[in-house]
Amino acid sequence: MTGLLAELVGHLGEGAIVKPSLRCDYGTNIRIGARTFINYDCVLLDCNTIKIGAEVRIAPGVHIYTATHPLDAATRRSGLESALPVTIGDGAWLGGRSVICPGVTIGENTVVGAGSVVTRDLPAGVLAVGNPCRIVRDL
Repeated sequence: MTGLLAELVGHLGEGAIVKPSLRCDYGTNIRIGARTFINYDCVLLDCNTIKIGAEVRIAPGVHIYTATHPLDAATRRSGLESALPVTIGDGAWLGGRSVICPGVTIGENTVVGAGSVVTRDLPAGVLAVGNPCRIVRDL
């Protein structure tokens, strides 16, 4: 599996583990850091770059989206699409079934609670939970 995964993604760091099934658009826009663990049934929509740092923990069912669409209905119906990069810092932990929206950066060692929907950047070293995701405290 590691050989096929290394062919699929843009970068697979040493010792990284990705459990099946991983679903993505292209694969080549995904960068996975060393010793990162991605658990079962994750979706990485990589229309733009998804950078996952070293020693990140991603729980089952996490979705990371880069694709976005216009809010204006007429423009959306025209088929216009865009994508914004997502960055997950070293040592972060994304709880099960959390959703990371386009353009979001999550800082190093930050923990995102299960089921959270992250719509805005999170700084390093915080615990953040909820929908929408909010900072609860420093770690």
